[in-house]
Amino acid sequence: MSDKKRCFWCNLKNPVYVQYHDDEWGEPRFDDKYLFEMLVLEGFQAGLSWECVLNKREEFRKAFDSFDWVKIAEYSDEKLEELYQNKGIIRNRRKIIATRKNAAVYRDILSEFGSFYLYLRSFWDGNTVIENDKTSSPLSDAISCDLKERGMGFVGTTIIYSFLQAIGIIDSHDSECYKSKLN
Repeated sequence: MSDKKRCFWCNLKNPVYVQYHDDEWGEPRFDDKYLFEMLVLEGFQAGLSWECVLNKREEFRKAFDSFDWVKIAEYSDEKLEELYQNKGIIRNRRKIIATRKNAAVYRDILSEFGSFYLYLRSFWDGNTVIENDKTSSPLSDAISCDLKERGMGFVGTTIIYSFLQAIGIIDSHDSECYKSKLN
């Protein structure tokens, strides 16, 4: 591990977290599979630490069919119960149920817009937003409101703000971080 200065939240004792910070968080990445994965994981993070979710990421991938929204949208109640019993993931019944519904809404958004990125572009001009010390914004408010109106759950403005940071629409690296654009 290098001696680079990183964001305050990055646990330097956890190599998975350091790699996530260095190679993924805040990097623009807009393919539909990745966006759905991050949307689901951010929803599961609600009320917990991101590190907890990140440490279970591989188990989530296995449990949720590599985040195949088409399959997830068709999960039976029995499959949801199986997920609820899976000790490798976060076993929150409401979040698991919301994931099935969110997959169906995600599928509908892709059908309407062609990609989730194009859906996001309908709210955003395509330029990276550079800001720190926020947990919501007018952009996350608007996207959250629309997703809720479409029927998604666990997509509050704070969750969506975190999602936008993770996928590189909002760059929030600490000013002291070697990845910061605020320097």
